[in-house]
Amino acid sequence: MTTTEAELTISAVAEATGLSVHTLRYYERAGLMLTPVQRASSSHRRYSSRDVAWMVFLGRLRSTGMPIRAIEQYVQLVRRGDSTVLERLQLLVEHREQVRRDLAEIQASLAAIDHKINSYSEVLGIPADGTTPREGTVTC
Repeated sequence: MTTTEAELTISAVAEATGLSVHTLRYYERAGLMLTPVQRASSSHRRYSSRDVAWMVFLGRLRSTGMPIRAIEQYVQLVRRGDSTVLERLQLLVEHREQVRRDLAEIQASLAAIDHKINSYSEVLGIPADGTTPREGTVTC
């Protein structure tokens, strides 16, 4: 890997991905990187754009609730190559279904919250967005 390919510092990667420096180091220690992270002569980590794209994807899996064990399994499958594409697909399809169930639950919860907000707003005679009418305005 040339210097231009692996030039991003850990702080730049944290900013670019929205992941904390701690999380980036954890991913590396846990063996979740596809390839070892390159090091500068100073021993500081240097990330490539491929590393960044991979960490963004790992972050997406985590933010959607995929357990670390499942991510570890996915990483191992990717490392084994094209012969594991079907297994990777199955793992991701199962995770997508779980995410869809989670989203449905969150949407139902949001609807219940909206209902309560609307009820309380009606009682108080204020807009449902929680703002209060300005002084001197008339509400119906």
